[in-house]
Amino acid sequence: MIYKEYKDMKLSALGMGAMRLPVIDGDDAKINEAATAEMVAYAMEQGINYYDTAWGYHSGNSEIVMGKVLSKYPRENFYLSTKFPGYDLSNMDKVEEIFEKQLEKCQVEYFDFYLFHNVCEMNIDAYLDDEKYGIYTYLMKQKAAGRIRHLGFSAHGSIEVMKRFLEAYGKDMEFCQIQLNYLDWTFQDAKGKVELLKEYNIPVWVMEPLRGGRLASLGEAHEAKLKELRPDEEIPAWAFRFLQGVPGVTMTLSGMSNFEQMKANIHTYETDKPLNEQESKVLAEVAEEMLKNAGVPCTACHYCVSHCPQELDIPSLLSLYNEHCFTGGGFIAPMALMALPEDKKPSACVGCQSCEQVCPQQIKISEAMADFAAKL
Repeated sequence: MIYKEYKDMKLSALGMGAMRLPVIDGDDAKINEAATAEMVAYAMEQGINYYDTAWGYHSGNSEIVMGKVLSKYPRENFYLSTKFPGYDLSNMDKVEEIFEKQLEKCQVEYFDFYLFHNVCEMNIDAYLDDEKYGIYTYLMKQKAAGRIRHLGFSAHGSIEVMKRFLEAYGKDMEFCQIQLNYLDWTFQDAKGKVELLKEYNIPVWVMEPLRGGRLASLGEAHEAKLKELRPDEEIPAWAFRFLQGVPGVTMTLSGMSNFEQMKANIHTYETDKPLNEQESKVLAEVAEEMLKNAGVPCTACHYCVSHCPQELDIPSLLSLYNEHCFTGGGFIAPMALMALPEDKKPSACVGCQSCEQVCPQQIKISEAMADFAAKL
């Protein structure tokens, strides 16, 4: 395992994200605890020492399961990270209540890393209104008390939103978690975000390195291009090799949902093999070609689901929508939708936009659903 120096610690360069843990019967709220425990045991054995969860992951059950599983290990053997759920504005006046509950759920007395979750256009005003909500003041008090060892933030918002947050709190932010991969390097201007963080001397934590699995496999032509350069390198590893060459990246989180994914990713992080100039050029060309047919940037975080009055499985529908857009039609999406009742199809969306209020990617979900229904 590669390790990165961070203050007085050595962090495994690969961290285990707990947003996509193995589940039972396809139900995102029902985590397979036994499978998760097996994965954590292997991760520990192979040198992963950073574990990342959050209040809303798996409908609130991720913190509970990770707390239970990690409680079997000495506290000094791992670093635990979680976040204040500002992706939902109804939480803004509950910072103390939520923080205390998180300690209880995770079965710890302190968090090694704690984040303002999902700083974006929707919540930036509330996050900055410390007089009204007191989130910053409360979290700084917890840090002073040793209940938060390192304070940072995650951001899905624009560079302008990140600038506002950093202008207010940047002096106290010790790390920042952004969506970073070779597709979003230009698509979401991750490059600009990395440069902004460098100005503040804030190390980069990576989320969505495989973009919700989208970069785990590519089209046949794209895979052939990469295999020509590195015949023995698996396709998902290219995403990690890209990150190994990005200055400032300290922690890369991967939401591994099964044992095979974990073994493959850990194998990749046994070596540090960043891309050379030619490999970087070819990968950038692949990304550019992929983005010509891009649909919507859904990462299947499931925040939207609990806010949908129609109880639509929005991530699954958007995944089908992207597939339909990428292929220019075809049979896959219509075939999959045939198995759904009418009230669970894209046409059932009422356009209320409740889901859009909590979407980290700021996707115009109602428009995508209407377009999907029209295409079908």
